[in-house]
Amino acid sequence: MEPPVPGKTKTRATPRKVPRTFRLTPGKLEEAQKILGTDTATATIEQALDMVVFREELAQGVDAMRGVDIEQID
Repeated sequence: MEPPVPGKTKTRATPRKVPRTFRLTPGKLEEAQKILGTDTATATIEQALDMVVFREELAQGVDAMRGVDIEQID
């Protein structure tokens, strides 16, 4: 096992990867790569999927907080 890298945390275990074949629009993939700063189609898709999962987690967190009174701390 590699030693931890300062400033980097891993929140999820890396699951086993499986080969898949997708038909993607090249221009959309290239634009996503530029926006995300990824080097490969696989990295782009992985990061985009991570963002979708994170968005759902945020939405669930917001829903869970509805109606909770939050007091300002001085």
